[in-house]
Amino acid sequence: MSIRSVRLPDDKIAILSFIDGMQQFEHALEPDRRVDSAVAEEFFAEIFARLKARGGVALIWEEQGSPVGWAAAHRDENDVYVRPDERQFALISELFVLEKVRGRGIGKALIAACEDWARAQGLNVVMINVLRDNRRAENIYRAAGFETYYTGLRKYLR
Repeated sequence: MSIRSVRLPDDKIAILSFIDGMQQFEHALEPDRRVDSAVAEEFFAEIFARLKARGGVALIWEEQGSPVGWAAAHRDENDVYVRPDERQFALISELFVLEKVRGRGIGKALIAACEDWARAQGLNVVMINVLRDNRRAENIYRAAGFETYYTGLRKYLR
């Protein structure tokens, strides 16, 4: 069991399966999530372009030579109304662990590795988002020390 940096192109198939798994999981909570065959490739390209442009890290949790989870984090920036010392932050934009190994602390370990990366970048704030109905993930994030910062609201105009 270990956390390591993503190695492309070797890890691409695993990451595509993680993206697809996340889309399927989140679709059950939020029907606006795409589950078509093209979404994983499209999102893969977007994530890695964002990591390159903003400066980021992609990590794999590996067991017996096989990836079973991943996380990605990158620099982001709040608006000018946020104090300068907290304006730049790390955003954990991706976190997924295969269902068969959930509940063993892998997500928490990946979060901690992203926090270590953020500290090494000189960032002192880390953020992560969670869907409203994803209570298990929210509980994991809270156990890792995250607190509610804002609440986004939505209204459909139909």
